[in-house]
Amino acid sequence: MEPVDEQSEAEALTAHGRDCREALGELYVFLDGELTVERKVMIREHLDGCFDCLGTFDFEAELRVVISSHCRKDQVPDHLRRRIAEALGLTDA
Repeated sequence: MEPVDEQSEAEALTAHGRDCREALGELYVFLDGELTVERKVMIREHLDGCFDCLGTFDFEAELRVVISSHCRKDQVPDHLRRRIAEALGLTDA
């Protein structure tokens, strides 16, 4: 049995964590299709190998589908639209 190189393992975990932060930090831009081809490929490769990030991606992608199919502008009550705008800081409240 090979000895575990704790420093290499810690470096790998740090690198993986950084990759996760980067991938999740750009998740919405990725979903919006606003990344360069290179960034899309890097994030897709990360998602293909990271089940935690892939789960987050799947949830956010599905949430967008649900929102877009059930919350059309003419179907969202005015009071809800105002609350969302206020929460996002888009109004003077």
